Amino acid sequence: MTHDTDPTHNADAPHGAGTHQPQTEGQQPPHDAAATDAAATAETGAEPSDRIAELEAEVAAMREKWMRAEAEMQNLRTRTKREIEDARQYATQKFARDVVEAAENLKRALASLPAPTEHEDGILKSMREGIESTERSFMGILERNGIVAVDAHGKPFDANLHQAMAEQHSDEHAAGTVMQAWTPAWTLHGRLLKPAMVVVSKGHA
Repeated sequence: MTHDTDPTHNADAPHGAGTHQPQTEGQQPPHDAAATDAAATAETGAEPSDRIAELEAEVAAMREKWMRAEAEMQNLRTRTKREIEDARQYATQKFARDVVEAAENLKRALASLPAPTEHEDGILKSMREGIESTERSFMGILERNGIVAVDAHGKPFDANLHQAMAEQHSDEHAAGTVMQAWTPAWTLHGRLLKPAMVVVSKGHA
């Protein structure tokens, strides 16, 4: 009778109990999700809630920077628009100042003519009417282009509009009142173009 003499054979071992499967190199034993999250938290050294708070703070900071940049850009657009508008309105300021000299010369020409009379010479009458018509037309053109004459006579002296050429005592005008205006004040779109040349009352002597 033949007997199995293999010393590694164990007849008493349960079926399959003696079978050992070697672990493949590089293969990791399975881990559950909680263990993975715990390991990630351990590596970062922070709780998930702390990380969320940190990200929210970064978003808030970026939003504040964006809003500040947007406000600065809006201010720049507004300032640029205003500067362009000012440049458009006041680019002709020097020319306008020269033009009002012509308007004042027309006024002086009228003032230099003799006062109208019932039997005045026809040529003189026609000259006066022609200069008056030219002045009215010229003043209309100036006003349509934003150039306005502001009469100073009888008004309180205003250093923003008037230039005092002299002071005189007056029984008719209170102290500080413009008693005589040699020229009007001229403005261009509301901005002073040329001050009025005036005589200011010093009040009673």
